[in-house]
Amino acid sequence: MRQDHLISATQLSRADIEAVLDRAAEIDADPSAWQGRHEGSILGLCFFEPSTRTRMSFDTAMKRLGGRTIDMGAVESSSVKKGETLADTMRVLEGYADALVLRHPSEGSAKMATEFVDVPLINAGDGAGQHPTQTLLDLYTMRQNVGLDDVTVGIMGDLKYGRTVHSLASALTNFDTRQHFVSPESLRLPRSVRYDLHESGAQVREHTALDDVLSELDILYVTRIQRERFPDENEYLKVAGEYQISADDLRAAKDSLTVMHPLPRVDEIAPDVDHTAHATYFEQAHNGVPVRMALLDMLLSEGEDE
Repeated sequence: MRQDHLISATQLSRADIEAVLDRAAEIDADPSAWQGRHEGSILGLCFFEPSTRTRMSFDTAMKRLGGRTIDMGAVESSSVKKGETLADTMRVLEGYADALVLRHPSEGSAKMATEFVDVPLINAGDGAGQHPTQTLLDLYTMRQNVGLDDVTVGIMGDLKYGRTVHSLASALTNFDTRQHFVSPESLRLPRSVRYDLHESGAQVREHTALDDVLSELDILYVTRIQRERFPDENEYLKVAGEYQISADDLRAAKDSLTVMHPLPRVDEIAPDVDHTAHATYFEQAHNGVPVRMALLDMLLSEGEDE
């Protein structure tokens, strides 16, 4: 893969995805072989929104490659509170690091930031837009468990504001998959995302009830209803808690069904699912380290002889 920045899953071809996943599998097989590979490199972590898994897995990934991280810290303790623009912040931080990871609440912010930096920039989530590195670890988890071709994927929950959904749906069009989207009417896929999927030739079906399609699924990808994305609290309250699954609900599913979730969860997956063979979401979270190690290695190695 040869990219200056990773902003959207739409940038990634099947070959790009497989290159990252193959590199991640190599790292997974022998993590010690990759220690010190990028000694002296510095990764800047620029998180304007809360994060646990993404921030910590990037931090771990860089350190396991032998590099170091610097962190701008909480927005409240940064110059952003003084009115500094995102453009100025990124211009400054690129002088301190060899690559940057940006999470920001505004859709399109990562793409805009690339206009002001020359080091590789990775989008770690831009509002309700995209989250391409989450998609890469999702695909890695899928490939490990059921494969990426001739599979039926159900994506349930907040499809309107869910950036992980938008990225994953786009990336899956590179493979032989059937996509089913389950949500309340008010949280359907945005029209623009549906249009892009249809243009790519994707097999897409929309439903309001999981029961309509559960028995067909190889993968069920569950997302939480994102309270923080709703412009109107009353609209959130209308759908909060509407899409939940328990172990009992999965009795009609295939024995081989893989249940995934980008986390954090609230109440959309009951704790009793954790003890079933279906649960894969903690494995999925752990896969963030080798996948992000692979991506950082490839971006930081650009221009070098490998």
